[in-house]
Amino acid sequence: MMYSAFELQKTLLSPAVKLASATSRLLLHPRNPIAKTYLGRTIAANHELFARIHRRYPKPSFGIDAIEANGVQVPILEELVVARPFCSLLRLRREDSVSAPKLLIVAPLSGHFATLLRDTVRTSLHDFEVYITDWIDARLVPLSEGPFHLDDYIDYVKDFLSFLGPGSHVLAVCQPTVPVLAAVALLAERNDPCTPSTMTLMAGPIDTRLHPSEVNRFANSKSLAWFEKNVIHTVPVNQPGFRRRVYPGFLQHMGFVAMNPDRHLKAYRDFYLDVIRNKHKDAEAHRAFYDEYNAVLDMAAEYYLDTIRVVFQDHLMPRRMMTVRGHLVRPEAIHQTALFTVEGAQDDIVGIGQTRAAQTLCRGIPESMRKHLLAEKVGHYGVFSGRRFREQIYPQIRDFIRQHGLPIAPAETALPALCDD
Repeated sequence: MMYSAFELQKTLLSPAVKLASATSRLLLHPRNPIAKTYLGRTIAANHELFARIHRRYPKPSFGIDAIEANGVQVPILEELVVARPFCSLLRLRREDSVSAPKLLIVAPLSGHFATLLRDTVRTSLHDFEVYITDWIDARLVPLSEGPFHLDDYIDYVKDFLSFLGPGSHVLAVCQPTVPVLAAVALLAERNDPCTPSTMTLMAGPIDTRLHPSEVNRFANSKSLAWFEKNVIHTVPVNQPGFRRRVYPGFLQHMGFVAMNPDRHLKAYRDFYLDVIRNKHKDAEAHRAFYDEYNAVLDMAAEYYLDTIRVVFQDHLMPRRMMTVRGHLVRPEAIHQTALFTVEGAQDDIVGIGQTRAAQTLCRGIPESMRKHLLAEKVGHYGVFSGRRFREQIYPQIRDFIRQHGLPIAPAETALPALCDD
């Protein structure tokens, strides 16, 4: 009922939202003399604030059309290479690159879309042919496609690594560190040639018993039955996934905001004042950030509840008790994959030591093929985006892959591509 009520509210408010958005744009148009007045900008700010609070935020696009290399804009090609019911695999590569190492970036399936890793992708494109998991909003997946469990997630990762072939590399950010570690362990155990050469795990909950965050404590404060009763809802009739059980995106968004309500309240207040004071750059920065932050997706109920149980409540991975379709996951079976773990010293979502725990679990990897980085003055999102990521963290990831994978030719000097793959 809650999901249906939410959809009804959005539908009823849609005409008012469109009118408010149009009014704000009209009042702020450069050719409108009212835009130069304090009163005009105040009315526009009121209308835009109303619209932004009540509008639907669509799935963003990566929008990486080009990157700058040696002062030259190099076009980026984006294409869909694998389509699955709950996830698409996208490939992004430089138009001028003949061949570059293949890097699979496994994006979190934890509320936001894969475009949250836009900075990670853009930066990696200087050196890699990037593949990224583009998770599908579960409300768009028909019930006939069946359920989606954590085991299915792990199978997807294994299949994508098989698609990339031998010599590839995998990087997981936050939530997928556990399923990626499981997938690589299963591939390694059977000596699969598509086991990646390197595995980079960034700010992920491998062992949430270590320095638990507020998120970890909340996950343990309620029973699994409580989560199923209170956060799982059924997709309403106006969506393709009608009757599918999901953890709705709007509830997840409420949870995100509730973690730092004062910060978001201040951000919206500052935005309102920036519009009135004609601070275009600051107002546009707010729009860009919250267009991304407010775009959320539904998660399949089976996957969400599996994750709560396996990762946050029963801690099956660090206890060496995690199974996938009845098969025990053995991280110690990994021998040929180099492991790099990254944590943020100021991460308030994943506690220090939780990601590094993978180093202990993967005891079969030689010391010469391991590395851990604790990034100072870096919070959760700073681990994979922002200036410190680009200048301090990414160079170490690139160099680690260069050391333990095939040689990386400098992308800026690569010969032009003669044909498409």
